[in-house]
Amino acid sequence: MLKKWLNKVLPGKAKTAKLSRQVLSFNEHGIHAESISFAAEKVIKRLKQSGFEAYIVGGAVRDLLLGVEPKDFDVATDAPPEAVRKLFRRSRIVGRRFPIVHVMVGPETIEVTTFRGGPVHTQNELGRIMRDVSFGSQEQDAQRRDFTANALYYDPIDQVVVDFHHGVDDIRLKKLVMIGEPAARYQEDPVRMLRAARLSGKLGFSVEGATASDIIPCADLLRREPPARLFDEILKILFSGHAQNCLQQIHALGLSGHVHPLLDALATGADKTATNMASLALKNTDERLRADKSVSMGFVLAAVLWPQVLALWLRYQAQGMRPAAALNAAIADVRAQMDQSWGVPQRYGITMREIWVLQPQFEARKGTRPFRLLSQARFRAAYDFLSLRAQLGEVPMALVQWWHDFQAADHEGQQQLIQNAPAESGVPQNRKRRRKPRNKAKAAEISQDAD
Repeated sequence: MLKKWLNKVLPGKAKTAKLSRQVLSFNEHGIHAESISFAAEKVIKRLKQSGFEAYIVGGAVRDLLLGVEPKDFDVATDAPPEAVRKLFRRSRIVGRRFPIVHVMVGPETIEVTTFRGGPVHTQNELGRIMRDVSFGSQEQDAQRRDFTANALYYDPIDQVVVDFHHGVDDIRLKKLVMIGEPAARYQEDPVRMLRAARLSGKLGFSVEGATASDIIPCADLLRREPPARLFDEILKILFSGHAQNCLQQIHALGLSGHVHPLLDALATGADKTATNMASLALKNTDERLRADKSVSMGFVLAAVLWPQVLALWLRYQAQGMRPAAALNAAIADVRAQMDQSWGVPQRYGITMREIWVLQPQFEARKGTRPFRLLSQARFRAAYDFLSLRAQLGEVPMALVQWWHDFQAADHEGQQQLIQNAPAESGVPQNRKRRRKPRNKAKAAEISQDAD
C-alpha cells in the first residue's frame, strides 16, 4: 500500500529506487569501437590509465545505436574537473552552471563532464537550475540526464554500454521518454521542452505520453528564459538537418505562439508543401546539411525575416521615399526589434543586412556597376537570396539568369551581356551630369577683376 502511495505522490523517487544498472555486451548493442573518434578514445584511455572511470555519453551513443555518425563525442567521468585539467595540457575549465573541461586533441575538442549527483546547488523561485556544482556517481549522473535515450554510457575499451533507464529499448522503439517526472524536469530547465521537439523531429521519434502532456502546462516557463539561451536552442533546430520536422513537432507539442519571436517567424516554414521564403530557405538548408555542405545562419535569418523587411520597404516607398532610403529604413526597423529582445549575435545581423542591401543593386546591369557588385564579399549569398525571391515571383527569373550568365562568362562575354542588358527600371540611362549653378554675385566680381 505504501509503495503504491509513493508511486503516486513521488514518482521521481519511486523510479530512483527501482534504478538498475544494465551492462550490455557488444552482441547486445553492436557498436564498433572503430566508430569512436581517435580524440575521444585517447581521452578515455588517459583517464582510465589514471584510475578513473570514463565513457562516451549522451547523444553520441544514441546516434551510434541508430547507425548515424555522431557529430561530436562527449565524455563523462568520475574525475573532478581539476583532475582532468591536470591530466591534459591542452585543456580548460568552462561553464557557469556546471563546470566542464574542454580537452583539445589535434583539431578536435572533447567535452569532458564529471558525473553529476546530489542536490541542485541553486534554483530560482520557479525551480530552474541556476547553478549546479554537485558531483556524484554514474548512477546519480544517469538520473540527472534529460531523456532515457541520452542517458547511455559506452566504454570503447571494454566495448560495453551501461544503461540505467532502458534507454536502448526506447531507442529501438523510437520513443522519447523523460527521466523522472516531466513537469519537475521542465521546471528545472524549461529549454528541455524545445529539446524534446528538436530530438523527436530530428530522429523521427514519438514523444511518450507524460513527456508530451506536461509541455503545454509548462510552456509559459520558456518566456522567462534568457533570449540568448532560447536563440541557441533555435539555432540547433535550424542546424539539425530536419528543421521543418522539428518545427512541426513544436506545433504538435503546443509550443507555438510567442515563446520567441524567431519561432513565430519560422512557423510559416514548417509546411513542406508551402511556397514562401521561410519554407524555401529551410528546405534548402536541410538539404545542404544532409549533404554535408556548409550553411550560413545569417542567410537563413535573412530569408525568414525578409517578408517583414519587404512589407516595410513597400510601405515606405508608397509614402514617397526613394527605394534605397526606404529599404534602409525597413532594415533599421526590423533590426531594432530583433536587437531588443531576440538574443541574436551581432555577426548574424551584419550578414542579414548585407544580403538585403545588395538586392536592389542586381537591377543595375549597365556600366561598371555589375563588376562592383560581383566583387562584393556577400555577392554569392545575395545572389542565392535573389534566386529564392525569383521562385516566389518577386523578381523576374530572367534577372537571375542574367547574373548566372554574367558570373560564368569571360570578360568579352560580360561586356556583351552589359551592352544587351535592359535599362534599370525607373532610372534613365546616359544621364548628363548637371553642373552646379555659379553664384551670380561671385561671377560678377570675377568679371570686374578681369576688366
